[in-house]
Amino acid sequence: MEFSQIQELIKMVGRAKLTEFVLKEGDFKLIIRNQPTQESGVTAQPVVIPTAQPMVTMAPQAVPPAPPPPPKADAPAAAGAAADDASAANLLTIKSPMVGTFYRSASPEKPPFTKVGEMIEVGDTVCIIEAMKLFNEIESDLKGKVVKVLVEDASPVEYDQPLFLLEPA
Repeated sequence: MEFSQIQELIKMVGRAKLTEFVLKEGDFKLIIRNQPTQESGVTAQPVVIPTAQPMVTMAPQAVPPAPPPPPKADAPAAAGAAADDASAANLLTIKSPMVGTFYRSASPEKPPFTKVGEMIEVGDTVCIIEAMKLFNEIESDLKGKVVKVLVEDASPVEYDQPLFLLEPA
């Protein structure tokens, strides 16, 4: 299965608001899981679509109870984040093109691809995202000065999640 086909499946599963999608072709098995939203509640029973060769199972699941509200000590931090968002209005954002694990450098011994304060050009590699044991170099589609790195190294990222903030060049 081509990587572009997997990306398209991820988009379709997201649009269909499924919590889990399983595709099995011979020895190949692909499982796509989404985080359920609080509004979705309990969904329908699992649906199995039998076909001749590939077997596709779509299994929407019940939403777990909502987590308790954060302690009041986090309120000042939230206010600071809102202030940061207001000042970031004129900044450009590099977003994740896929779901995976974010890495700032090619290996732990190597320096990060980009640091705060550095200028990056269109096409420069800014990070690596590991998805399904494949390491994908992510290139910038923007030009500017890196103002902030929004994700910790070796952290999971979602599709379209902001990774870097840039000051336009």
